[in-house]
Amino acid sequence: MNLPKRPWLPQLDYQVWILAAGRLLSQIGTGFTLFYAPIFFVNQVGLSATAVGLGLGSASVSGIVGRILGGSFTDSQAWGRRRTLLFSAAVSTIASLVLAAATNFPLFVAGNLIMGFGVGLYWPATEAVVADLTRGRDRNEAYALTRLADNIGLGLGVVLGGILIQTTGAYRTLFVIDAVSFVIFFGVVYAAIRETYQFTQGDQSLVQGWVIALRDQRLLIYALVNILFTTYLAQINSTMPLYFKNFVQNSRGFDATTISALFTWHIALAVPCQLPAARFLNRFSHSQALIFSALFWAVGFVLIWIAGIMPSAALIWAVLGLGVLAIATITYAPAASSLVADLAPEAQRGVYLSINSLCWAVGYLIGPPLGGFALDQSRLWADGFWLALAFSVGVAVLILLYLNRIILSKANL
Repeated sequence: MNLPKRPWLPQLDYQVWILAAGRLLSQIGTGFTLFYAPIFFVNQVGLSATAVGLGLGSASVSGIVGRILGGSFTDSQAWGRRRTLLFSAAVSTIASLVLAAATNFPLFVAGNLIMGFGVGLYWPATEAVVADLTRGRDRNEAYALTRLADNIGLGLGVVLGGILIQTTGAYRTLFVIDAVSFVIFFGVVYAAIRETYQFTQGDQSLVQGWVIALRDQRLLIYALVNILFTTYLAQINSTMPLYFKNFVQNSRGFDATTISALFTWHIALAVPCQLPAARFLNRFSHSQALIFSALFWAVGFVLIWIAGIMPSAALIWAVLGLGVLAIATITYAPAASSLVADLAPEAQRGVYLSINSLCWAVGYLIGPPLGGFALDQSRLWADGFWLALAFSVGVAVLILLYLNRIILSKANL
C-alpha cells in the first residue's frame, strides 16, 4: 500500500511513512538532550570535557554489543524487526531516566551505557524495515525520508530545548522528556508496524550471517570509510557545542540561545534539502554520492576552523560552516544505508546493516573522547583540531574511489 501520488513526495509503503513519523517524535526527545548534555555535565555537574567525552564514548562500547545482537535479532524469526524495535525503545526509556538522575561520573557513564545498548538494537532493525519495504531508487528516497523525519524532530527538540534552558535552566527535565519520546515511539511501533520480513527458512545460526558478511570485501572496505564519516558526525553532536560555548569569540563563547539558533539553522537547512539531494544523487552510484559528501565535510570543517581564529566574525563563519556540514550530512546518510542494503543478501540484511551501524558505534567511540581531549588542551589544539579533520577527508576519498572500482568490477562479472 502506497500513499496517493504527489509529484514532490516519494511513492513509498505506508509503513515507511508511519515509521518516519515515529522517528520524528522520538528525535524530538533526542534533540532536547543531544546538544545540551555536554554543556550541562561540564558546566553544571562539574565533569571535565575529557570525562564527558569518555562518558559519551562509553555508549559506543555497549552500542557495539547492541548492534551485534540487534543484527542477529533482526534476522531471527524468534525476534524479527518489530520486536527488536520495541525492545530498543524500552531500553532507551530506562537510559534517559538514569541520565536525568545522574549527579556524578559513574551514573553518567551508566546512563550512556544503557542508551548505547538501546540505540545499538534500534539501528539494524529500523534500517532493515526500510530496506524490506523498498527497491531500487525508491530505497534511497525512503532512507532520505526517514533521515528527514530525524532532522525535523531534532530541530524541534533543539529549539524547544533551548527555550526551556533559557527560561528555566532545567537541564534535567530534558532527559525526562527524552524518556517520554521513547515511550511514544514504542506505542507507534506496537500499534502500526507489522513484521516486514517473511521468514521462510526458520532461524538461521547467529554466526552464519556474520560469517557471510565478514567475508564480503566490499562491505569491509566500506566499513573503513564509514568509521571516518561517523567520527565526523560525532564532532557535530558532542565536540562542536562545547567548542562554541568555550572557545569562539576570544574564549567568551556563544550563549545558549546562539548555540541553539546555530544548530537549529544546521537542521533547518537539512530539512528542505534532504529529498531533493537524494533525488539528485540517484543519478550517481552510492560510492560516488559519498565522495560528494566527503568534500562537503572538508569544506565545513575548514569553515569551523576559521570561526575559531576570526573572533570578530565568528558567528558568520559558524553559520556558514554548519550550513555546509548540513549538506554533508544529508548527502551521506541515505547513500550509506542504501549502499549496504544493496550489497546485502536478503536473508542477511539485518547483519549487514548491523555492521553499517557498528561503524557508527566505533565512530562515536573515537569521536567524543578525541574531541574532548583536543578541547582540554591549549587553544592551538582546539582550533587546529578542525583543520586536522578536514585533511583526513582525503583518506576517505581515496578509499571511496577504490570501493567504487571494486563494486563496478564485480557488477561486470
